[in-house]
Amino acid sequence: MNKILIVDDEKKMRHILQIILEQKGYVTEQASNGSEALDLINKFHYAMVITDLKMPVMDGLELIREIKKIDPDYPVIVLTAYGSIDSAVGAIREGAIDYITKPFEEEKILLTVQRSIRFSELVEEKRIHREELSGFFEFHNIITESQQMLQIIKQAAMVSKSPSTTVLLLGESGTGKELLAQAIHYNSSRAAKKFMAINCAAIAPTLLESELFGHEKGAFTGADRQRQGRFEIANEGTVFLDEVGDLTLEAQAKLLRFLQEKEFERVGGTETVQSDVRVIGATNKNLKELAEQQKFREDLFYRLNVFPLYLPPLRDRRQDIPQLAQHFLMRSAKSMGKNNPQITDDAMRALMRHGWPGNIRELQNAIERTVILSPDGKIRPEHLGFLNTLGSAAPAASTDPGYFRLPPEGMNLDDFENKLVRDALELASENQSEAARLLGLSRGKFRSLVNRLRGDNEES
Repeated sequence: MNKILIVDDEKKMRHILQIILEQKGYVTEQASNGSEALDLINKFHYAMVITDLKMPVMDGLELIREIKKIDPDYPVIVLTAYGSIDSAVGAIREGAIDYITKPFEEEKILLTVQRSIRFSELVEEKRIHREELSGFFEFHNIITESQQMLQIIKQAAMVSKSPSTTVLLLGESGTGKELLAQAIHYNSSRAAKKFMAINCAAIAPTLLESELFGHEKGAFTGADRQRQGRFEIANEGTVFLDEVGDLTLEAQAKLLRFLQEKEFERVGGTETVQSDVRVIGATNKNLKELAEQQKFREDLFYRLNVFPLYLPPLRDRRQDIPQLAQHFLMRSAKSMGKNNPQITDDAMRALMRHGWPGNIRELQNAIERTVILSPDGKIRPEHLGFLNTLGSAAPAASTDPGYFRLPPEGMNLDDFENKLVRDALELASENQSEAARLLGLSRGKFRSLVNRLRGDNEES
């Protein structure tokens, strides 16, 4: 039910508005001045407020200012005498969304109220969506047990509170750079504004500059109208530049100027456009090496590299595989209507042994594929046979204990044992009983092996 607060010092005016609105099914309440209205607004929620401007105690303009302190999106319509349009324009500058001139027509009032109610509903939908996004991208929702990743998340949470700091996310493809960029945005004071992602490698170099900075009508063939770029559209928000190492030198120069001055010109234009945007860059390339090879501007590298964060590949944080796999399993199974999905122990061991060159994205796609292949949603080693065909650095599941082959140049057995012990402890999060199980040893034998290797290391 849409409840409307009518604020006017003239009782007759309030009564006329009440009759018009309640005949159309609206519920109304009344206040005779801004101070009385503010007390009601602090106690109750209204779909919108209709207020006169000239009132005793607290006038309409001051009331609007106080309402906007409570909620910047609160819809307010202003009543004004015909000869005071300038006052109405001033009220709109303060945050009113529309005005009605006195004397007014019933049809005009109802049309303005309907439009404002719809605006209120859209604002509320946007608010709910924003809160859902913010909740989804909370840092504590990022799945990891890796100490290295936990440290990165801690640093990302810190830089999110510094909304003007440029961030550079480094790491292989598929390690979750865009997810972390979104978490930084939605946990910052820019969360209510736009997050715009652009893959610099996926857009033709001739179009990339226009995509970022916009263009003027006639700037090139096909430019039949002026178009805003991402930096202009995302004002007060965040622009995420994925694969920033693939920018052309021309686009790099323009990006450098934007980072320095927060201004640019559209392609084919001379007007300087200003925009307050946080830039988060991401790349799987070594920008410092590219700068040394003069393939990337050194000054731009230092401008981007203000707060670098390196996301490790999945093979270096294998303890996260079980949780990630389970998360992707539940999500895929739910979307496909498969109940009680499971990953058998043998299948999980296969997942743990795989090299994952495509990182988390590859794991997500693999789990989705296995859910399709499994009729009952239970993932078994035979559903993971395709992992052998992906060029992985590590073997897929095998029940053959002889799948390991000694390299032609030979190897040091103690070094190999040492590495196995370290890998097992890392996979088991330093739990010796679990590490022993992974190597097929009793806890006592595993402890003896650890002590012997430690003794050998101390002697050497």
